[in-house]
Amino acid sequence: MLRKVALRGIEMELDDAGSGERAFVLVHGFTGSRDDFREHVPELARLGRTIALDQRGHGGTTNSGRSDDYTLDGLVADLAAAFDALGLARADLLGHSLGGMVALRFALAHPGRVASLVLMDTSARPMPLAIPDAVRSALLKLVTEQGVQAMLPGMRQRPPEQVPPSMRRTIEQMGPDVFWERIQRKLEAMDPVAWDALLRVLGDHEPAADRLGEIRCPTLVLVGAEDAPFLEPADELQRGIRSAQRVTIPDAAHSPQLENPRAWTAAIRAHLARVR
Repeated sequence: MLRKVALRGIEMELDDAGSGERAFVLVHGFTGSRDDFREHVPELARLGRTIALDQRGHGGTTNSGRSDDYTLDGLVADLAAAFDALGLARADLLGHSLGGMVALRFALAHPGRVASLVLMDTSARPMPLAIPDAVRSALLKLVTEQGVQAMLPGMRQRPPEQVPPSMRRTIEQMGPDVFWERIQRKLEAMDPVAWDALLRVLGDHEPAADRLGEIRCPTLVLVGAEDAPFLEPADELQRGIRSAQRVTIPDAAHSPQLENPRAWTAAIRAHLARVR
């Protein structure tokens, strides 16, 4: 069921499906939306209440147009406010990429509210993107003047050798039209100010690596086998969190729920069965 909840000066859009005492909350990554989990929500809802939300500046949630609104601390505060608005005393929590950075910090700030944690293709440290300054400046100009969706033609026109194998497989499985329409919807919805501010946040924020030992809830560290930049961060998460189990999803990179949905679903079902 599509819902909108008012919190912290914005309106957050989310899908809320299923029922049960303990919800499973899914938090997407940078330039993503709850649409990243669309295919999985009905199945997960059969296991219990499942909530996939759009973070501030993404999807159907408010675009404020103010860079000061787009910080890790702010996104964590949004998540806490969403728990309150939805009546969630405690929940199982998944965070993907930037969403994983948010989920990790939420678990540190509100340990009593996180029954279990899934950290997917994410890091306890900053992950600066290897974008030359000149290219970044050009992209920022393009995004500011024409919107984040203006990046789409460049994404589609990449030489084949620059397209990761997992992405090629996903395009083949979904079909090119469906795949790129999905990307276009997410880019069109994103606040250009959030794109710039959160890109900076990804590459420059206070690490949480020294606090991993504080996480006591059952934790699953998930990473795609082909997601090279996030393999070592996944190792660090697994080592640092005492309760952590690790699953590396084969034939997948940064979005294993789309690239190898069967293996991803099996890992999530096993985790929820274990912790519930």
